Amino acid sequence: MGDNMKKYIKTLLVIGVLIVVGTSCGKKESGQLIGVLDRPSWKGINPYGMVYIPSGTLHIGAGDQDVRSTFVQRPKAISITGFYMDDTEITNNEYRQFVFWVRDSVLHSWMDHYIEDEVTGEQYIDWDQEIDWSDETVQDIYYQGDMAFGNRKEINIEKLNFEFQWKDWNRMSHDRNPNNRTKYIHKDKTRIYPDTLCWIRDFAYSYNEPMTRNYFSHPAYDDYPVVGVDWKMANAFNYWRTNLWNTYNEEGINTEDFRLPTEYEWEYAARGGHDLAPYPWGGYYIRNAKGCLLANFKPGRGNYPEDGGLYTVRADAYFPNDYGLYCMAGNVAEWTNSPFDENAYSFIHDLNPNIQYDAQEEDPIAFKRKVIRGGSWKDIGHFLQNSTRHWEFQDTAKSYIGFRSALTFLGRSMNDF
Repeated sequence: MGDNMKKYIKTLLVIGVLIVVGTSCGKKESGQLIGVLDRPSWKGINPYGMVYIPSGTLHIGAGDQDVRSTFVQRPKAISITGFYMDDTEITNNEYRQFVFWVRDSVLHSWMDHYIEDEVTGEQYIDWDQEIDWSDETVQDIYYQGDMAFGNRKEINIEKLNFEFQWKDWNRMSHDRNPNNRTKYIHKDKTRIYPDTLCWIRDFAYSYNEPMTRNYFSHPAYDDYPVVGVDWKMANAFNYWRTNLWNTYNEEGINTEDFRLPTEYEWEYAARGGHDLAPYPWGGYYIRNAKGCLLANFKPGRGNYPEDGGLYTVRADAYFPNDYGLYCMAGNVAEWTNSPFDENAYSFIHDLNPNIQYDAQEEDPIAFKRKVIRGGSWKDIGHFLQNSTRHWEFQDTAKSYIGFRSALTFLGRSMNDF
């Protein structure tokens, strides 16, 4: 057989193999259990401004003397799944992005800037259309007539409302035949502009009007933590943040929802990997070896500026803990997802513990308490301890309470890679 004939036969064999391979790749089934092959890949995410808190175990309970003899911090060992957390409290400028998004969505709707889905017929805001700020319709977003003050253009906060949703997973899990899941999907609407008057309301016989006028609106405070946000507003922000992430997510895969951390996640993150340490910096004292205060709070008997901040300070002030989290003690106390129960430590699970309760309007006021952690610029040192539990009513906005977001890590804990 000649060389040319051998080459010809070899070419035919290669073509035959390619045909067989190509045909088999085109089939939906191969007769083998190999799973679905066209699944999208998942490499994890790394949200901007967040740090990873690895899975681990901690001991919750009183980190020091229970000075108030409340017995609400009973010792218990628990384990926490890895999660992401904002390295700082949500700042005024970050929250302003949410406020401006709601403002622009209201204006787009007033100007009938919609596009229609050809399949479902649903209408969506067309964000590509420009808002004509000289249009008379747009001016209605500001206070008008007797409501206006001088020649200032001030946003009418009554116009800025946002509807958010959540699922009642607990009730759904107990329903053996959840055919109609609409009863488990809850909707709520809330005003989203921070309550700037809290600066005056929180303190009697005190001149805090400059903070009311400037704290959220002036660029001098852009990088300071947002305050005047109640628990529902914080949840509305996280719902919006989740939708914003999923809208621009190039992977095309929805991630876990941004949310408030549970009080146990918060405490675990605050400890910075130092189990049983009273403070986020790992030490037993609130001053360093040079005598400098390590957080923004109320030292002594009201010497507010001794720590470097009379009110709040920048959200990234002071040194971060060993997880890279700033101001986990002081500056502003922070909302958590957890309702406050004095006896919670006695019955919570030891794996990702949390209590979930959505208080209704008709519920007793005690059911509307939510856990806050970390202490604030106006608190004494006791409230700065990692283990100290405190609470506030969910519909109350304060000048010393803010929040930061958390996001559950999907897959095997990153520290095991």
